[in-house]
Amino acid sequence: MENGHEPATKADLQQLGESTKADLQQLGESTKADLQQLGEQLRSEFQHGFDDLKETMRDGQTEILKAFYSFAESNQARLTETERESGALKERIGILERRLTEVERKVNFPGQPTQ
Repeated sequence: MENGHEPATKADLQQLGESTKADLQQLGESTKADLQQLGEQLRSEFQHGFDDLKETMRDGQTEILKAFYSFAESNQARLTETERESGALKERIGILERRLTEVERKVNFPGQPTQ
């Protein structure tokens, strides 16, 4: 097979077949290793992206919770103020009811002293 113009012999063909077989085996092994390396790189990239996504979601969750806490605090302050006003109004109504009761006693029972 040294000279490209001579006919090939069975030995040349067998040598070529063995050489080709070895080359294909080597190519298969290197391709397999390259694919494994590529697979590991893809897994690593995917995991990194997934971790970034989880962190972004946690940050969003934290911001939502902060907003709800702020809303809850202002709502609690408003509710407390409403309860205070309600208590003051109830006290004033109680005073008016006592005074009205005294007036009714004076009108209905003019000769008796009020308590």
